[in-house]
Amino acid sequence: MKNSKSKKRKSPSRQRYEVRNPVISLRVTKEVKDRAQVAKEKEGMSHLDIYKTGLGIQEVKIRTEKEIWQEAHDDGYEEGINRAMEAFGIPYPCSKCGKEILVDTEEEKQAIRQYMLERGWGHADCPPKK
Repeated sequence: MKNSKSKKRKSPSRQRYEVRNPVISLRVTKEVKDRAQVAKEKEGMSHLDIYKTGLGIQEVKIRTEKEIWQEAHDDGYEEGINRAMEAFGIPYPCSKCGKEILVDTEEEKQAIRQYMLERGWGHADCPPKK
């Protein structure tokens, strides 16, 4: 009687692939696993890249401290600009196409100042002028 769970036969190309690319399995400490995960995320390395680097088959580009600081600075600067635009940017619709424009030129800022002066805008708690 045949076993109902007989193994599926592998194609010859699959057999050749598995001979040329064997699976390697290993156990590591949590610390090593965490460091490998950081390398994968921050440096864009795969498990194979990490393995090759350890064997000396592949050189890893070690970023300098200056490069790391510059990347962090650039990321933070961009995030800060985006947050500032969300919090303080003043959009208005284009009178021709209706698309949004952000106030950023001195001419626009002066027009807003003039408008607010003409309309008597001021602090809510200031007494009126006599």
